[in-house]
Amino acid sequence: MSAPECVILIGLPGAGKSTFFRSRFPTYTHVSKDALPPHARDKGVRQDAAIRASLSAGVSVVIDNTNVTPADRAAIIAIAREFGARIVGYYLDVTTREAVARNERREGRAKVPKVAIFTCAKKLVPPALEEGFDELVTVKG
Repeated sequence: MSAPECVILIGLPGAGKSTFFRSRFPTYTHVSKDALPPHARDKGVRQDAAIRASLSAGVSVVIDNTNVTPADRAAIIAIAREFGARIVGYYLDVTTREAVARNERREGRAKVPKVAIFTCAKKLVPPALEEGFDELVTVKG
């Protein structure tokens, strides 16, 4: 049996990460802080536990958050390494204009305040192999 894969989606809110997940990784476990109840406590701890549970069972996982800084990604990469998972980053490279336009088409909880997009854009550090990825893929708009 081959090692599971840990896919880390990276990009602004509204970049299309969840749509990308659904189209490319339908058999992988989906882990997202957005899937937790809005006022859930310790979302990071819960996310880490879900990643560990999937990888320990040999199931590949997709982490679908913004993951905009190397620090955001480091904990996920460390957990994946513990389980010998292959770590692949997908950087969904869109402009803030594209992210805002996609976000405007959303409804309910899926729609985020515009300020969240611009705040993430200011923090965004494109991923680098040196962070511990086995492979990086850039997906343009």
